[in-house]
Amino acid sequence: MTEEIIIAGFGGQGVLSMGKILAYSGIMQDQEVSWMPAYGPEMRGGTANVTVIISDERISSPTLTAYDTAIILNQQSMDKFEHSVKPGGVLLYDPNGIIHPPTRTDITIYKIEGAKLAAEMGNTKIFNMIVLGGYMKVKPIVKLENVIKGLKKSLPERYHKLIPLNEDAITMGMKNVIEN
Repeated sequence: MTEEIIIAGFGGQGVLSMGKILAYSGIMQDQEVSWMPAYGPEMRGGTANVTVIISDERISSPTLTAYDTAIILNQQSMDKFEHSVKPGGVLLYDPNGIIHPPTRTDITIYKIEGAKLAAEMGNTKIFNMIVLGGYMKVKPIVKLENVIKGLKKSLPERYHKLIPLNEDAITMGMKNVIEN
């Protein structure tokens, strides 16, 4: 099994963190992992994306032009990466800020209202964990307990008190992802 993922959105949406947590989760499951971030110099507010590969086999190259899954969090990323999903692949997106929703018919499209749900939960910073939960429901390649371990590994210890909130956000995402 090899899963090649692109996560793309604005800096500040937790794109790189989501990728890092996925990568750590794969490591916790004893899989081969590649995590390759890309972002502009402005970071917050500029575009950011990360490629994550999780595999049972050695990964020959972290550079990809086509993906099994695209997680899209803004219109610029939709315009750039919608057509990079392999036929038969998955595109998961948050409709907040998306003017032109995906139109492909050769992939499975899922929607998760992560921004709206995070606001309802009272903390917009958990947006990325809601989206991650949606992904985990659609593609259960990492286990929740390994994602929690990944959170502990990637978050500074002073933020470990927020792990239960992040776990609730993941669960919220798992319950609220819908096929488009």
